Amino acid sequence: QLQLVESGGGLVQPGGSLRLSCAASRFTLDYYAIAWFRQAPGKQREGVSCISSVSSGGGSTNYADSVKGRFTISRSNAKNTVYLQMNSLEPEDTANYSCARLGNCCTRNPDDYNDWGQGTQVTVSA
Repeated sequence: QLQLVESGGGLVQPGGSLRLSCAASRFTLDYYAIAWFRQAPGKQREGVSCISSVSSGGGSTNYADSVKGRFTISRSNAKNTVYLQMNSLEPEDTANYSCARLGNCCTRNPDDYNDWGQGTQVTVSA
């Protein structure tokens, strides 16, 4: 079965907000770096945000320049879930968002990630 499952996507107007969830099973999420990627039709997958494992600086975070100041990634130990809070959404944010697992530290290269969720669609439109 899938070890990462995304949810929380939907249709939202420009300027609106969504909160994506990446729920993990069969492993403890805190031991891994978890990244959010997105892919729009006809475009390559791009990194959005990432949170490192607890052993790596207690869970440091980073963001793509295009979402910095608007998106926030966080981790819930109790729920074994990583969240992506997305505020001030823009049409260019429209994409399928997926979370992925890496061993420890974050990287923007999707080829470095071993496990992926199925994705959740985010559509920003008036």
